[in-house]
Amino acid sequence: MSDTPAPFAFVEAGADAACRGALDRADRLRDDPDAIKALWPRARVVLLDEKGNAYADDDGNLRAPLGDEISEGPGGVGAAVFLGLDAQGGGWFALEGALTAFDAPNRVDLRRAAALWPAFDASVFAQARALQHWRSRHRFCGVCGGEVALSRAGWQGKCTKCGTEHYPRTDPAVIVAVSDGTRLLLGRQATWPARRYSVIAGFVEPGESLEQTVAREVLEEAGVRVRRCRYQASQPWPFPGSLMIGFAAEADADDPQVGDELEDARWFTAEEVRRARTRGEWGSTQDDGEGPVLSPSISISRWLIEQWLAEQTSERPGG
Repeated sequence: MSDTPAPFAFVEAGADAACRGALDRADRLRDDPDAIKALWPRARVVLLDEKGNAYADDDGNLRAPLGDEISEGPGGVGAAVFLGLDAQGGGWFALEGALTAFDAPNRVDLRRAAALWPAFDASVFAQARALQHWRSRHRFCGVCGGEVALSRAGWQGKCTKCGTEHYPRTDPAVIVAVSDGTRLLLGRQATWPARRYSVIAGFVEPGESLEQTVAREVLEEAGVRVRRCRYQASQPWPFPGSLMIGFAAEADADDPQVGDELEDARWFTAEEVRRARTRGEWGSTQDDGEGPVLSPSISISRWLIEQWLAEQTSERPGG
């Protein structure tokens, strides 16, 4: 496992690595119960509590026991979700900790893991947490109300009454660094920590392209008209089940006008963004308590800001 920081959480750094997941999800094995059972004894099992926190060791690192170590309780390979195979061919599973007799000294939430754990561990935890959330909220069929039985190693639900099939879902959302050529548009929600600003984001609506969502969301949230946009990168965001699709956009220099979703939106110069960056994240020792601070480094939102700033100042992100 690499300790090299990723550009944002749940995605490894580097153009090549960004196209690879932490695990080979091995869809080919999901319909092969014998192969799944054969992996279980030496597989690593991510255990989650009822709040979605992962079991961790004394130092707060991931504690994923072997299948063989989970010897008591109603849990086991039949109750677990098969997450995939690591680079060595070892299996990884996720399971509700309450179904086992196994315990660990600590519990770690996903945001903390995203900030502190190696990219591999945080990514596997994110996958496990997103599937736990889906399973806990889709126990009954949305068509007829019948009970849903799980199959395909935990990746498919089928109504026991009407036969409708159900699958884990991900909600697409755009997140966009909007510029008028020299300034960056940043907004803040009232529920955020004081003085935190970030780029504009919003969910894709039915019948929309991603580019149309960018233009609509920026206009709705900040009253600014987007002329064109280009795709940058994406980030899984399992809080609880979204995919953030990052864009850079060019817009008219309209005066921002906020509605119900944002408390404030403003244009910031490169120098203002640079000063905000030097304050670190909200509450850090570098924060002087005086001006805006930027979104956390675990999010693609901060990466988009850094990309824009690099273009404006000929800097390189992280340089």
